[in-house]
Amino acid sequence: MPFQQGSARTRQRTVLLVGIVVLLAALVLAVVLASLLTHGKHEVSPKMLKWKDRGTTKNLQEVILGRCYNYITAQYPELGDKDCLKIWESLKDAFIYKNPCNITSEDYQPLMELASHPIPCNKSLFWSKTGDLVHRYTKSNQNFLTLEDTLLGYMADRVSWCGDPSAPGINYESCPKRSECESNPSSVFWKMASKMFAEAACGVVQVMLNGSVEAGAFRSSSIFGSIEVFNLNPDKVSEVHIWLMHDIGGPQSESCSGHSIKRLISILEERNFKIVCEDNYRPVQLLQCVHNPDHTDCRLCTNST
Repeated sequence: MPFQQGSARTRQRTVLLVGIVVLLAALVLAVVLASLLTHGKHEVSPKMLKWKDRGTTKNLQEVILGRCYNYITAQYPELGDKDCLKIWESLKDAFIYKNPCNITSEDYQPLMELASHPIPCNKSLFWSKTGDLVHRYTKSNQNFLTLEDTLLGYMADRVSWCGDPSAPGINYESCPKRSECESNPSSVFWKMASKMFAEAACGVVQVMLNGSVEAGAFRSSSIFGSIEVFNLNPDKVSEVHIWLMHDIGGPQSESCSGHSIKRLISILEERNFKIVCEDNYRPVQLLQCVHNPDHTDCRLCTNST
């Protein structure tokens, strides 16, 4: 009997030990699996937030480098000393692995310095709500340059980019709009580039505004109205010529004597600029008429009776 009782106790201890070992093994396995799953989640997790604007342009590096090389070799070979690879690296460093709502002007300062170049006097052309028309005009008339015709603007025009703190550091799915957060990569970039473009202007400068916009041709909230107009240098700029264009066949919501243009003229006069305003500047209107040759607005002359 004592022998049988001892054997029973031994079996009980053995079963208990086996149970403890199995339990410990299960706990270790659970910890390892949890760690692996968590690690995997971190690597392939969805982005922090889904923003409302389009994500980073696919093949962004190739696009920026291609545009940079094209600009300094085919269009403006006098800028051949620009280092396109360094320019791309400075752009990438400005936003990669960063919260897209916490971008600062300091992030872009190296890029601005690398890509800036002189703007010849009398050639600066600013615009608001006339994007397609103004760029058709500068393509047909090499005497004027918009921001998008400079190296910085040419590389970034219609391109999107933003970062994300998690890998791979770039968000290709979505980027924040200005309404979601003002300090996003695109807004900060264009504000800095616009300020620099305005500061570089000299001689006579032009601005093309849209007189068919119901809300008014000059808007204080626009890039031109909030940044560029206040960074023109009265010591360098002799005159500001306002070209107030109306859509062919469109409403003529405002003329040079309109309320918003008067506000713009007042701002410019306070800063000691000379101003000339012209409704439907003829060279630009003729370009509009290329697409609407038979419209009554495009008649070169009218028969008098």
